[in-house]
Amino acid sequence: YQPTPLSEKTLPDSFVVEISVFYNVPVIYSIVSGNEKGYFVIDSSTGIIKTGKKLTVEDFPVILNVRATDSSNASIFNEVSVHVDVIDENDFPPVFPSSLLEQRLEENLPATEIVQLKAQDNDTGRNGLLTYGLLSGDTLKFRIDEATGILYSTASFDYEEEPTEYQV
Repeated sequence: YQPTPLSEKTLPDSFVVEISVFYNVPVIYSIVSGNEKGYFVIDSSTGIIKTGKKLTVEDFPVILNVRATDSSNASIFNEVSVHVDVIDENDFPPVFPSSLLEQRLEENLPATEIVQLKAQDNDTGRNGLLTYGLLSGDTLKFRIDEATGILYSTASFDYEEEPTEYQV
């Protein structure tokens, strides 16, 4: 079994998957391994697996081994694997270590690298990837590398003829 991946925000007691067997007498379902952290519960008579508590994305994927046992003879059983994965939600915003960074440039320099900005995002996988961009400021005099966060000047500055301070 490979149920649809669960969100890390899935609430306890949410449906995961129903295990079923074709057998002439009632069976007793149980999770025999893979549930060491107690994330799942199984209804012993229906085979329905539900979440038992809040999920932690870093603990997944897991493989549950589920057993269906003959209700009248415990030595007759069969097992199946259930592959459960959890999707990281994009629930953390990127954060810069400081809301203000001051940098000085000499006048008459050619276009140059000014500073590399570094933000952090506590999401994992593709949700933790960052893209940098300029939201305001003089975009004719500055640009930022979307992938690295390096801020560049795109022209030289003349102290006597231009503003002496820019906010980007």
